[in-house]
Amino acid sequence: MTDIGETLPKVSVKDSAGNAVALADLNGPFVLYYYPKADTPGCTNEAKDFTAVAAEFQKAGVTVYGMSKDKPAKLAKFADKYGLSVSLLSDEESDATEQMGVWVEKSLYGKKYMGIERCTFLIGKDGKVARVWRKVKVKGHAEEVLAAVQGL
Repeated sequence: MTDIGETLPKVSVKDSAGNAVALADLNGPFVLYYYPKADTPGCTNEAKDFTAVAAEFQKAGVTVYGMSKDKPAKLAKFADKYGLSVSLLSDEESDATEQMGVWVEKSLYGKKYMGIERCTFLIGKDGKVARVWRKVKVKGHAEEVLAAVQGL
């Protein structure tokens, strides 16, 4: 499980256009939030919330990335449908998701299954994790992350 002081795994994911993005090559500071599935209610609200404060993140010099296991084409449709301004990344192969420790056992109505834990990582200028939010509740989360960014 990736924690404070660690660097991101040296794996590549894809952006919504299908281009390879090496996580270790992203320049900090930035926010990387994981969400279970594009175009579902909670994930849509989270992406819209981060988009609503995107200008404030930009003023602070921080890029916001959202990551799921959805295919790049689905991410592109998701972003277009809701006018999202955050950068969406696809980890179809689960390499980053598993290495960062966010692919976890979940339970719904007593049925156990594997899925993405909704969580957020704040990566500092040095490329190391500066803060982690686990088991995120969507309401108010984007503003909480923004407050932490502004405190850097």
